[in-house]
Amino acid sequence: MRDTTATPDVVPRREEEKLKLKISSQRLANLIGRYALEKKAADIKVLDLRKVADITDYFLVCSAEVELQGRAIADHITESLKKKGIKAWHAEGYQNSKWILLDYVDVVVHIFLDETREFYGLERLWGDAKVKEIKEKIRVPKKNR
Repeated sequence: MRDTTATPDVVPRREEEKLKLKISSQRLANLIGRYALEKKAADIKVLDLRKVADITDYFLVCSAEVELQGRAIADHITESLKKKGIKAWHAEGYQNSKWILLDYVDVVVHIFLDETREFYGLERLWGDAKVKEIKEKIRVPKKNR
């Protein structure tokens, strides 16, 4: 009888999901930030956790004014990435909508209502991480350039 406990033939689920992604984690974080901007998410920050933690490469943290907007941001991110063949490994908080989490393995998205974001303070908790803010580009009309 073969001992299957010593050398498992099955790749753990998170590792399996990582293998499916054909996009770098940094590019994925920026893409998600753009999708969040399209639904008017506020205060979008990408925390680079690669040198700080082993749980993921990036956190993308953003705010919504109301629960409906939070769900709209989550839906837009989920649907847009699904069209590119990228599915969330895990999602939670959608019903309550004060803190929606979308786990794309290398990038974990946190969509907060302002007061919930302030209370949990992920940016303070991960204070050693490099932070990049994603802002909407201001377009200058051609005649004013």
